[in-house]
Amino acid sequence: MELEEIYRQDLSLLIALQILVEERSVTQAAKRLHLSQSATSRILARLRDMLDDPLFSRVGQQLVPTSFALECYQQLRQPTGQLIELLTPKAFVPQECQQQFSIAVTDYAMQALIPFILPIIYKKAPQIRLEIVPVQQKELQAQLSVKGADMAVCRAIGQTGNLQQTFLGKVGVSCLLSPNHPLANSDITLDDYLHYPHATIAISDGVKALLDDAISLYPARTELLRTPHLDTALALQSVNPLIITLPEGMAEIAAQRHKLKVKPLPFKLQSLDYKLFWHSRCDQDKAQKWLREEIATAIQELLSQTPQNL
Repeated sequence: MELEEIYRQDLSLLIALQILVEERSVTQAAKRLHLSQSATSRILARLRDMLDDPLFSRVGQQLVPTSFALECYQQLRQPTGQLIELLTPKAFVPQECQQQFSIAVTDYAMQALIPFILPIIYKKAPQIRLEIVPVQQKELQAQLSVKGADMAVCRAIGQTGNLQQTFLGKVGVSCLLSPNHPLANSDITLDDYLHYPHATIAISDGVKALLDDAISLYPARTELLRTPHLDTALALQSVNPLIITLPEGMAEIAAQRHKLKVKPLPFKLQSLDYKLFWHSRCDQDKAQKWLREEIATAIQELLSQTPQNL
């Protein structure tokens, strides 16, 4: 019999057969099936027709199964047990989870958020497997639907209307200077900002486009370097009086590690609204929901401590 033919059969009848074999009584089987005795008798008649076998003979008040009915019962026990296992709701236990997840992140999230949230996640789910991949901002819908990423931590740049999302917080933009920079001990003016050479960090966050829009009426900056990685820009500070423009969080981390100076921008700039995105295909998976909640809670707490959100 082909799969399509099985689909056209009423397989619930086979569950009734199992119960009839176990109870050896139409009356008792009816109670377990929550049916009337007459309805259960009709089910038995349909079973006899479907399987082309009498299935039971009556001896006194008891039904005695035929050899074929007993054979069916033995063959049905394993698959129905597996169906019960499949259909029984299971509680998600983080400590036992060995599932693999793919998280798409921006340059900023990779360097300023992920290192802080990973210990939180692995402390609760030590066997979890994570793959952190670069976000594809302009193809976020495809990346989350057909390209394998389960969720994304980023700001909305392309089309995101069809994606599920949770707001994580606002991320501002700061300047980072060497302690030997001429402006290290003073405020940066707009003239200063336009005069000194620049490095712009976090390409995938669209920081450069935001900066260019904000100062479009002024002479263009001298941008010596644009890179997703802060360490690349730091290597140039010894030979150039760079003003490094980058998202908050990254700036504070670098300042602490390398004894640098964090300065506010000398003009207003739209903040980066960070969100957690995922496709509806992952919406109801218990492990996915747990991981999204953990990531969202941890990042929201981190971003609430940045100057932009204080």
